[in-house]
Amino acid sequence: MPPPTAAERLLQVRRIYHEPDIERWPRAQQVLERFPDAERVEVASHQDIPGLYGNPGGVERWVRTKREVLVLGGKRSLQARPNGRSADFIAPSTSNGCAMACSYCYVPRRKGFANPVTVFVNIERIAGYLARHAARQGPKAEPNQCDPVDWVYDLGENGDCSADALVSDNVRDLVDLFGDLRGAKASFATKLVNRDLLDWDPRGGTRVRFSLMPEPLAHRLDLRTSRIAERIKAVDDFVEAGYEVHLNFSPVVVHEQWLGQWAELFEQVDDVLGERAKAQLACEIIFLTHNEPLHEVNLGWHPRGEELLWRPDLQEPKTSHSGQANVR
Repeated sequence: MPPPTAAERLLQVRRIYHEPDIERWPRAQQVLERFPDAERVEVASHQDIPGLYGNPGGVERWVRTKREVLVLGGKRSLQARPNGRSADFIAPSTSNGCAMACSYCYVPRRKGFANPVTVFVNIERIAGYLARHAARQGPKAEPNQCDPVDWVYDLGENGDCSADALVSDNVRDLVDLFGDLRGAKASFATKLVNRDLLDWDPRGGTRVRFSLMPEPLAHRLDLRTSRIAERIKAVDDFVEAGYEVHLNFSPVVVHEQWLGQWAELFEQVDDVLGERAKAQLACEIIFLTHNEPLHEVNLGWHPRGEELLWRPDLQEPKTSHSGQANVR
């Protein structure tokens, strides 16, 4: 028997919550046809689902919810927010939530004890907005840390696009879009090696950022993701397929052996990557940000991870851009 595919491993969808009249959208029809045996539950809004969001009892079903539940809705507010870090703009999301279960993820802080994938089915409206926004920018006047030539749009702020591609064609539609847009480039970070993306034609218009951390940490913190060695090995293949590929070294978790573990990871990357991949490579380094409310939630479903993530003896206070009290 062949090993399970990524979709089979991550998703056994049993219930789909959806907004009224959802089947008027072709993308919603696609998702419903992909999971024909799932129970369908109509809700007034994808943002307010009683018993799913804001339910403390959901901690006990943390991973099960990610595996068995999908949400379908329409994206109402379209805005490309200025960023200036790894991207010039944060694109309006085509999804929210993730099938994977990284214990340091910030999205559950907002959604309240549950974080299944929500697919925004009005993809035509989102793609049209992005095309118009990119056209209004004109040529980039000067290089910056995001890109020397193109305006970069981050597609996956609240999810993982490689996992989203297991559910619908939203991500493929955007990769096709940015393959045709002059002066603009899509970008997303991922912890999943989805080799279906290698059959697409990005034409240099999409940057894939593989997130890496030392394997001993990933084994305890990056749950339901691709192994670190698999991510590193995939870099050459994605470059060959026409993607630009960068690396995210994140999150950096400080502990007693952290420097030695990161040195080993850097050596592994150097040993595996080919010269073509190295010539176009760039990276971003992000230190862990955590907070006490998420720490308390995580104790309910993955306390072993908190042994690494919650280290008051090593961490310092940090206030986020939104005013959230964090530690790092």
